[in-house]
Amino acid sequence: MTRSLLTRTAASLLGIGAAVSLVSCSSGGDGEKVEGRLSAAGASFPAAIYQRWFQDLSPQGINVNYQSVGSGAGVRQFTAGTVDFGASDKPMKAEAIAKVERGVVQIPMTAGAIAVAYNNPGCDLKLNQQQLARIFLGTIKNFNELGCEDKSIKVVHRSDGSGTTYNFTKHLAAISPDWKKDVGADKSVQWPTGVGAKGNEGVAAQLSQIGGGIGYVELAYVKGDLQAAAVENASGMQVKPTNATASEALGSIDLGPDLIGGNPNPEGGYPIVTFTWVLAYATGNGEKTPILKKTFDYMLSDESQSKAPELGYVSLPPEVVSKAKAAANSISE
Repeated sequence: MTRSLLTRTAASLLGIGAAVSLVSCSSGGDGEKVEGRLSAAGASFPAAIYQRWFQDLSPQGINVNYQSVGSGAGVRQFTAGTVDFGASDKPMKAEAIAKVERGVVQIPMTAGAIAVAYNNPGCDLKLNQQQLARIFLGTIKNFNELGCEDKSIKVVHRSDGSGTTYNFTKHLAAISPDWKKDVGADKSVQWPTGVGAKGNEGVAAQLSQIGGGIGYVELAYVKGDLQAAAVENASGMQVKPTNATASEALGSIDLGPDLIGGNPNPEGGYPIVTFTWVLAYATGNGEKTPILKKTFDYMLSDESQSKAPELGYVSLPPEVVSKAKAAANSISE
């Protein structure tokens, strides 16, 4: 046998061996170890807890590269099939799902409060519904109109397509006829005032640098000089976002059989809350199926969900976890 033929034969055997090894590691059968890499992209709202979960999952042999690019970009990448799964704070609608040939399974993974964050030390901001809407409509321009000392208000909003924006503007549309008529609710809107920043991370960073800044971010991003305002709920109570007040509001939401429900203006608890979803392909996952299932199972485990409060999120209710696990287990090769 010639040297070149020997080389080709050895390479072929090595390729077969690698393939067998991959199948063995990923098959997920009894007693077999599931290992591999996954790529994902989407919402920045849950990025802090997702990154923590994926860091904790890594020693088990599964490495997830999650890109916090916003819900809009995440849905686009998921629809294009360039990631193993996506993430969004706004569930995909039927017309968007129809564009995904492999089908879509939407799995609630965590939940949290969207805080009205501001940078004005010494100001304890308590907002009624009219004040909240007028700040972002640009008709309230100074903190002295809100019971604080004289300081100009500088609004910061998302510049990218965002599920956080969708849920925040959905709340504004629910409490303000003017907002509903003039701006509306979507992942991107034509903001009447303010400057834009990318991601929850970008908005929080911008607010931290601007005295008098006010914007909206997931509660986990309210750090340092930033404070969270108390916001009026549908029953007239002004409530600050905490794990307990967000849990109360989330408990009133009926997710429905497709696990995609919401409530833009709950009566109890802190009123601006949302679940956030992983977008998985229903079929065509191939050899990554057991890796995906193990990843989702870990994200929905008691161990993972118990870490939510310390990271500024809300643990999913047990009945939601049960339904989410069933949805995750439905994905196939």
